[in-house]
Amino acid sequence: MKHTQYPLATDRVRVAMEDMAQAIVEARRCLNCPRPTCRTGCPVGNEIPKFIAELATGNIGEAVRIINERSNLPSVCGRVCPHENQCEGHCILNRRGQPVKIGRIESLIGDVANAMMLTQPRRLPRKKEKVAVIGSGPAGLTVANDLRLLGYQIDVYERDAEPGGVLLHGIPDFRIHKSVVRFEVDRLRNMGVNFYCGRVFGRDITLEELREQGYGAIFLGLGTAQPRDLELRNGHLPGIYQAMDILHQAQQYRDGNIAAEELRIQRGARVVVIGAGNVAIDAARTALRLHAAEVTIAYRRTEEFMACLPSEYAAAKEEGVRFRFLAAPVGADGKERVTHFVYSEQEINELGELHDTGREERLPADTIIIAVGHVPSTWLASVLPGLERDGAGYIRTQDAPYYGETNIEGVFAAGDVVHRPATVVLAMREAKKAAAGIAARLAAAAEKAAAAAK
Repeated sequence: MKHTQYPLATDRVRVAMEDMAQAIVEARRCLNCPRPTCRTGCPVGNEIPKFIAELATGNIGEAVRIINERSNLPSVCGRVCPHENQCEGHCILNRRGQPVKIGRIESLIGDVANAMMLTQPRRLPRKKEKVAVIGSGPAGLTVANDLRLLGYQIDVYERDAEPGGVLLHGIPDFRIHKSVVRFEVDRLRNMGVNFYCGRVFGRDITLEELREQGYGAIFLGLGTAQPRDLELRNGHLPGIYQAMDILHQAQQYRDGNIAAEELRIQRGARVVVIGAGNVAIDAARTALRLHAAEVTIAYRRTEEFMACLPSEYAAAKEEGVRFRFLAAPVGADGKERVTHFVYSEQEINELGELHDTGREERLPADTIIIAVGHVPSTWLASVLPGLERDGAGYIRTQDAPYYGETNIEGVFAAGDVVHRPATVVLAMREAKKAAAGIAARLAAAAEKAAAAAK
C-alpha cells in the first residue's frame, strides 16, 4: 500500500479515491480485537478499530467523524507520527512483523475527507469573544480549530511568512508534502480563522496590545525555536549551521523563494551532521536531495542508542547516508572555512560504559550541521518577564481551574514550549485540553458578565 504525497489541487478527489481500494484491502486485515492494544499505543486514544471498520465498508464520513473525536489532523498525523512506536507497534499483528498500516489508513481517510470537504462545518455558532493564538504549528492549529468550532473569533499570529510552523518549515516534504499542511491552513481560513503572518510576538504585537484589542484569552503555541548549545572548537568558522535553518532554507528553495546559489548546502558538498534524532536524519536526507557528494552522521554513542525511529535510520542508510559511531564532536578545522570535522573516539568497556579515549580524528567536511535538539527561546523572559518557567525555560501551566493556563491570567500555553519537544500528536493532545480550558474560562467570564448586567 503506497503512501501518497499528492498535490491537493483540482485532481485531489481522483487521486485520493484511487488509493481508497488499497486502503480498504489493508483495513480488512484488522482483527477488530475486543481489547485493542493499538489504542493503548496511541497518545490520544484514537478509536482505531472503529474507524478502520468504517473504512472497510467504504463509510469515509463516519470514519473521519470517529477520528475527529480525538484528532484534528489525520492527514498530518497519519504521515509524521512514529507509528512503529505507537499504534502499529502495539498492533497484535506486529508480533509477526506485519501490523496493520494504521498510519497510512488514517492519512487516507483524512485526505479523502479533506478532498470531499467532509471536514468543513456547514454552520458555526457565533460568539463575541476573541482569542489570539501565537504560533501556527500543531498546537496553534489545534487550538484555532477547536475554539473556532465553538464559535469563537480566532486570530493566529505567525512569525514566518506562511502559516504551518514546524509542519511546514521543519519537516521535509519527503515525509509530508506541504500541500497537506497548506490544505489544513486553508480549511481553517474557510472556517473564518484569520492568519497574520510576519508578526513576531513581543516585537510586532505585545500582550498588552492584544488585551487592548479585546482578546479574552491568548494562547502561546511557540514551540522550541532556540537550538541547544553545543560548544565546538573553531565553532565560528563559516560552514557550521543549525539543522532547522537548513530544513527551513531547503523548503524556501523548493517553494521557489530562493535560488540554488543561496543554499548553505551546495552541490558536491561534504556534509557531517552531528546528532542521532529524527531531525538529524531529516537534515542528512535533505542534504542528499540538495546534491551533497557525501553525508555522514556523527554520533557519540552506538546504533542502539539512537533517538531516531528505526525506519528513519533504515531509510537514511538506504539512501546513502553514512554513519560514524562512537564519535564525540570536538570541533572543526579550517582557516577561512570549515575543511574538517574533528571528533574524539569513544570506547565501550567490558561493563558497557562509554568513555573517551582521548584520540582525536578528522573527517573531511566543508559543511557541519548541528542537530542536537532545541529549547525554549530565552527572549520569552524579556517579552513576558512575569511568566513562570521551570529551570530549563519551559512554561509552567496548571491543570485547574482552567487547563493550560499560565500564572498570567488569561494566557494559556501547550505544545513543545510546555511539555518539551515530542511528537505532533502529543502537542495536539495537550493543545486540545488547553482549548477546552480556554473555552471554560471564557464561558465563566461570560456568565459573570451576564449576572452583573442583571
